[in-house]
Amino acid sequence: MIRIQQIKVPLKHNKNDLEHKIRTILRLKPGQSFAFRIHKQSIDARRKNEVAYVYTADVSIDPPEQEKKVLQNACRKNSNSKNIMLTKTVPYQFPAPGCVPLSHRPVIAGSGPAGLFCAWQLALHGYEPVIVERGRPVEQRYRDVERFWQTGILDPSSNVQFGEGGAGTFSDGKLNTLVKDPAGRNRLVLETFVRCGGQESILYTAKPHIGTDQLINIVQNMRKEIIRMGGTFYFDTCLKDFETENGQLKSVTVSCDGILKKIETNLLVLAIGHSARDTFEMLLHRQVQMEAKAFATGFRIEHPQQMINDHQYKGADMRYLPAASYKVTANFENRRGVYSFCMCPGGYVVNASSEKGRLAVNGMSYHKRDGQNANSAVIVSVSPEDFPDAGPLGGIAFQKALEERAYQLGKGRIPQQLYGDYVRGICSTSYGDFSSRTKGGAVFADLGRLLPEELKQSLIRGVERFAGYIPGFNRYDAILSGVESRTSSPVRILRDKSFQASIRGIYPCGEGAGYAGGIMSAAMDGIKTAEAAGAYFKPFR
Repeated sequence: MIRIQQIKVPLKHNKNDLEHKIRTILRLKPGQSFAFRIHKQSIDARRKNEVAYVYTADVSIDPPEQEKKVLQNACRKNSNSKNIMLTKTVPYQFPAPGCVPLSHRPVIAGSGPAGLFCAWQLALHGYEPVIVERGRPVEQRYRDVERFWQTGILDPSSNVQFGEGGAGTFSDGKLNTLVKDPAGRNRLVLETFVRCGGQESILYTAKPHIGTDQLINIVQNMRKEIIRMGGTFYFDTCLKDFETENGQLKSVTVSCDGILKKIETNLLVLAIGHSARDTFEMLLHRQVQMEAKAFATGFRIEHPQQMINDHQYKGADMRYLPAASYKVTANFENRRGVYSFCMCPGGYVVNASSEKGRLAVNGMSYHKRDGQNANSAVIVSVSPEDFPDAGPLGGIAFQKALEERAYQLGKGRIPQQLYGDYVRGICSTSYGDFSSRTKGGAVFADLGRLLPEELKQSLIRGVERFAGYIPGFNRYDAILSGVESRTSSPVRILRDKSFQASIRGIYPCGEGAGYAGGIMSAAMDGIKTAEAAGAYFKPFR
């Protein structure tokens, strides 16, 4: 197979245009048969009036034995021959099964991306996992979340944080990751999403995303397929405890409708997510080794999406372009990093609370990303030195304090303030040239009372720095919403090279355990955890 990089085409183009470009680059004779697959699609917006799509394509020549000859001819006649090469796709391989018998079916606690993809792999290879999820199936969870946004009445077990699909279900559904992937796990995740209803374009776009509206259907289809392959799901079922014998897991205890039930197992995957605070407390009580870890906190910031489009695309024709995104970072001498996170083009700021009396926000986009506003978290790094408690759960205590203040400021609604008023220290009374787009009620409040002073000043410095990259980023009427506190887990459950915790048979996994940060990295860690368990244990059947 021949790979061609840097294939540039106009914004307005179709498959035939791309095919013609490939034929020209390879100097193929008229009638020469070939097929191609898009490997990557990105946008080159570096120069005004020259915004274009750029492709990498994998080309198969018919007959295949002609590929080397075609490659040599193309390289000889093209000045950019370094962009033409032979390539070979390495398929993902699950490891050979281990030799230790499973006395009972494995249990996976949590059905976010890590738990679902761990369950998928284990079910596919004969391990018949049992998935316990404290929340509800995604279709019912969606109704619960919509009800909360409309009424403000929170269900602590079924919300933006808890339920099938995890916290990422009510986000933008971003599928990009910086994790290196020589084993093909990234591709496996994307192919699984496509198999379960995702659009094929996520396999090759540079910054793929699904959107909340499509994720709901995809997660349902994943569950049905896992069940077909031998898995079992229990919803409204929360992990409460576990028992050991000689340092080895023996059973877990779960609660369903207030009734405790013991499940015998010698394999537990902890894919509990970053908001399972009661579970972290149980693990600490049971002396599972954990440590506090750094994370980041701050606000959501909203701008008109048109402002972001105009800057990022240099005024190019938006009929042929997706809503623009951005990523900005800054580091200061106080060792605080300030950066954008989970940027949602055409999105909404959402009330992402999961506990009564505490309020947290997140961002969300639907698949079309056609909302009027762009929003992103603008956050500042915090470390265990900032936490009020020195123990493993010190970061959780820090989060709780911020969320309680945010709840009090907004009286249960999302507290907001114009950026210019935040800098001046006055409470906003109205929006400027554009209004906020939220899921859940919002109210103006003094956000200056929310963050510690050093974090506040670092955040302001960051926004002013970012205005040097994106003019208008620091506009007076940019809208801040607080508090963005669930950026990543403040806890890491320690695991060794075999992926097991200090209690043998327990496998910490995903974002909640401190080993991922987003849908893709969490899903890939779920796959790696399934590999580690599968390499040690025999399949159940």
